[in-house]
Amino acid sequence: MEKHTIAFLLLDVAIVIAAARVGGMIARACRQPAVVGEIAAGIALGPSLLGLLPGNPDEWLFPDDVRPLLGALAQIGLVLFMFIVGLELDMRLTKGRERAAASISAFSIALPFGLGAALGLLLYPSHNMVGGMEIERLGMVLFMGVAMSITAFPVLARILTDRGMMRTVPGVFSLAAAAIDDILAWTLLAFIIAIIQGGSPLEVAKIVGLTLVYAAVMFGVVRPLLAKLIVWRDAAGRLTPDILAVILIGLFLSAAATDVIGIHQIFGAFVFGGVMPKVGAEQLHREILERLEQASVLLLLPMFFVVTGLNVDLTEIGLAGLGQLLLVLLVAIAGKFVGAYAGARVSAIPTRQSAAIAVLMNTRGLTELVILAAGRELGVLSDELFAMLVVMALVTTILTEPLLRVVYPDKVVANDIAAAERRALATATAPRVLVLIRDPVGTVADLRARHRRMLDCVTGFDVVLAGLLTAPDRSARPLEVGIPVVPDFAAIASAVEKLNELGSSLTGAGSVSVLCRFSADPAVDLDAMSENANADIIVVDSADLSLGGSLRSAPVAVIDETADAAVAPSRSTVTCVAADSRSGRTAVLMAAGLALFGSRSLTIVASGSRRRWLADLNTVAEQGVSVSIQDPRRHRDESVSFTVAAADESGQGAPVPVTVVDNTGTSEESLGDRVADLYRSTPAAQPTPSRAASDTSSPNIGSSSERP
Repeated sequence: MEKHTIAFLLLDVAIVIAAARVGGMIARACRQPAVVGEIAAGIALGPSLLGLLPGNPDEWLFPDDVRPLLGALAQIGLVLFMFIVGLELDMRLTKGRERAAASISAFSIALPFGLGAALGLLLYPSHNMVGGMEIERLGMVLFMGVAMSITAFPVLARILTDRGMMRTVPGVFSLAAAAIDDILAWTLLAFIIAIIQGGSPLEVAKIVGLTLVYAAVMFGVVRPLLAKLIVWRDAAGRLTPDILAVILIGLFLSAAATDVIGIHQIFGAFVFGGVMPKVGAEQLHREILERLEQASVLLLLPMFFVVTGLNVDLTEIGLAGLGQLLLVLLVAIAGKFVGAYAGARVSAIPTRQSAAIAVLMNTRGLTELVILAAGRELGVLSDELFAMLVVMALVTTILTEPLLRVVYPDKVVANDIAAAERRALATATAPRVLVLIRDPVGTVADLRARHRRMLDCVTGFDVVLAGLLTAPDRSARPLEVGIPVVPDFAAIASAVEKLNELGSSLTGAGSVSVLCRFSADPAVDLDAMSENANADIIVVDSADLSLGGSLRSAPVAVIDETADAAVAPSRSTVTCVAADSRSGRTAVLMAAGLALFGSRSLTIVASGSRRRWLADLNTVAEQGVSVSIQDPRRHRDESVSFTVAAADESGQGAPVPVTVVDNTGTSEESLGDRVADLYRSTPAAQPTPSRAASDTSSPNIGSSSERP
């Protein structure tokens, strides 16, 4: 190694890091994934731009003896990246939508693969020489097929997160299809590499056999051992250096094993990420991503971009190759779009959502570059064809975001989320209350104990259990190397499952539905859920009193869980301290419902005409509720009464079980009309067990159960 080599290496690393960061910032400013700018920066440092300047500065800046060192750093970066791709791959994404996801994935691989293989046959005469040696026709044809079949799962996940599409039909199904796509495409790539590397049928069989042995060891032996990582991490309370060292040792050994077998080190890295524990490992995954980001995004992956860029000379394409480049773009875009669209339509997904899925599945990004780098290393891609395919990867990724905004604009995203939540609701049979369950952690028994009074107060009503999960804080320092998509989905799925079980334990409710979403602004999201559910009443815990006061979509009942546990609307007279205000009249409305579905005994403490109050409450009186009107001056508190009061009437004494806040601001009907509209012909609640039925169109948003 010459004396100046280290100096040039350090200089090159500094330049590459700076170029990648600037490129990423420019891309984000243009509403593109950062990887687009980083890839473009790598190409710019090569002969395509820097090499056009006088004196060939690219050759001076990146001398021949430094390039292998940059290449070694790039390979380590690729291994880390492919580990992250495997780590983020979780088949839980396909739960409840296996058939549709498999259909989309199969079509979006089969058609592009066939068209890519045909394109390879067409282009072979023009690109059949690499380094003075003729390329094997079969190897090039098969490789072109797989190069057209790839979807970049990490970039797709980033786009979905940035657009807020994780709970939409296109988001749910494209993620599930991309998960299956990854498994099929990388398995296919490993087989094609075995064919290219093996040459003779005997050698191919040997490589395939060793690969099967490797896979059996990884899934049968290594995977169960890695489950201990969760125990170690939880015992330590964090990802310790020793735990991370175990992961990295296993990763590099796995990558080395597949390289020795002959199917490339990227496959071993991908498989090791795939066998990492998934269930209960959300925090472990997040911490791994945070640690690897420092080395991978800032240092190693930019080396890969510049090594790729040094091998891309766009000037070699020339005018003669421009037609071939356009053909490559046409096959890549049309093949993936038509294939994914057809797979979605076969699964009865609506036209607009199918088009959005097709656009998303066209995302290729860095994953495509990894495939192309492997192809160039294997000697099946000429320099000119390699440059065309790199341009294809860049163009398809750039087009995804603007095309998606045309096909599936923000307004449609919001409408689809609202529609999915409405579909998750059971058919209304009684007045509907939306019960807020914040961050449903712990067991179902814990949730029941924590919200005992809230759940007691909804007997007879149609119930919507609304789970609001605190949105992950990514604003301060968003991850660039990966998106913790699966942990987010797992958290939603776990919350829905718990709330479904909690709803199944309710007796006497007309129906039980479950809605769940992440929320960074609880007031906005709860109002949106209430409007989608067409809720008559929102029920919150007293800890959320300030939140209740900010809601506008429906009146709010604030339940105090600390009040006397022996007092319940089903066992005690419901007493309402009425007031001449919107909240006061709404308190009477709620008290009437609690009495109707509970003890059937209602006392109204109010001044004014007794006859008028009785007329207003005639609807519930006709259904068997005993109504008593008492003058406030003569009323004596009874320990066995269940008190409902407006927020401004609740006083400073003992806790009031239910405090009512009504800030709806709409024109107010007479109290008698409101009572009649809400409780007229309300069927008696039957305490029968619920039956849960998931909403298959968007399973992680909600579900419903209905009592006959």
